[in-house]
Amino acid sequence: MSGQRRNETRDLERENERLRRELIEREQLVRQQAEQIAEQRKQIADLERQLARCQQNSTNSSKPPSSDGLAGEPRTRGRRKKSRRKVGGQPGHRGAHRPMALAERVDEVRPVLPETCQCCGHSLPDQMEQVQTTGAVHRHQVTELPPIKARIIEYQCHRVVCPECGESTRAAVPEEASGQFGPQLTALIAYLTVMCRMPRRVVEALLSQALEIEISLGSTQKSWEEASAAVAAPCQELEEQLNQAPVLNVDETGWRTNGDKRYLWAFVAARYIVYTVAATRGSEVLIRMLGAVFQGILCSDRFSAYLQYHSGKAQFCWAHLKRNVLGIVAFTKSNAVEQFCRDVLAAHASLFRLWHKFRGGQIDRNQLVLRSIRLQQRIFYLGERHLDSRNREVRNLALALFAHNQRLFTFLEEQGVEPTNNSAERALRTGVQWRKICFGNRSAQGELATARLLTVSETCELQGFNVLAYLSAAIACHRSRQQVASLLPR
Repeated sequence: MSGQRRNETRDLERENERLRRELIEREQLVRQQAEQIAEQRKQIADLERQLARCQQNSTNSSKPPSSDGLAGEPRTRGRRKKSRRKVGGQPGHRGAHRPMALAERVDEVRPVLPETCQCCGHSLPDQMEQVQTTGAVHRHQVTELPPIKARIIEYQCHRVVCPECGESTRAAVPEEASGQFGPQLTALIAYLTVMCRMPRRVVEALLSQALEIEISLGSTQKSWEEASAAVAAPCQELEEQLNQAPVLNVDETGWRTNGDKRYLWAFVAARYIVYTVAATRGSEVLIRMLGAVFQGILCSDRFSAYLQYHSGKAQFCWAHLKRNVLGIVAFTKSNAVEQFCRDVLAAHASLFRLWHKFRGGQIDRNQLVLRSIRLQQRIFYLGERHLDSRNREVRNLALALFAHNQRLFTFLEEQGVEPTNNSAERALRTGVQWRKICFGNRSAQGELATARLLTVSETCELQGFNVLAYLSAAIACHRSRQQVASLLPR
């Protein structure tokens, strides 16, 4: 019996050993599978983030509209449901008609007489002196261009003999006639380039075909550079006044110089706009343009350069914040994250309803501030609750709502401050369109010319000046070494 028990014991020990080995192997297999699952989950999360990044556009992120492209998913615009109304003016619409020009503005009057009587068919006289008219004259005006032809002025510089000493002296070309093109044509070339955003070769073709002016590509560039030099003083004057502005909206976008990365900055004051092209997107550009300390209210997005530079009163853009929230809610799978985003969007909508009532004159500023207190507290509380969220984007947004809460509501109390940074974004739109056509600059001198001409054109538009007339006058003053008119608001 003892031998049989020993055999059974050995069999049990061998069976236990086998089971132990199988258990160890299965544990190793479970660990490997767990590691594989963790790795696959990480890959899935990375792919979901990449997919979400690819699906981002200007409506759910801080990306500009120019980056949406034509191949991406179309953005939802206007009404979500198609209207049943027909296209065009609706019944009862008064319509818009071109007004008649004043009599003193009319250059030529052409009388028109009927040839035959519509009653009996009798021939009627064809001269105004021979007819008898009745009733009011039916007036019809046609606006037409005169024959377009360049006006060429030849300056003949004579050599005059002095009657006293017998020596001859040749007259110099007048300063205002220096170069081969007059101030108006030089200004037109700059205007077509900046305001109309036409490439140099298109400008060259337009002048050749429409005005019969043969001009080389290099001459268009020289005219553009001369226009830049002419407005250097007023642009410098505007730049020096930037740090005195009570409210300033700032934004930046990408630019290129000879293929190298640059940034086009726009500084928008109430009555003027200043542009600059810089090699960096950092706060050193703000220090160069505004000084070490800016005393006014700086309105911008939440980019780190603005946080590092300005510690005073500021206004963060609510449009950027809303787009960030829409981007989070569009790609999240968490109910908690989605609820947070819905709460923020609801508070945002309520805040802007109050703002539009204030803008419409339905409430005054005191009522605006008092009725927004609960909304401010609600937004602060939402940020505080989600500071430790597992979602990184939610944490960043919550930090903005909590730590920078005061910078979100400056517009409620300060005159001239808007809740969005749309004015700076609109100012950059001209530069973005120009960049897509000309692909940037080729030199530092080109960067300077870009900034100056954008400054002049957008400031003139803002102040209601004729850009072409201002450029023409500035070039004429520059050639005759006279002071160019200032663009500072009076």
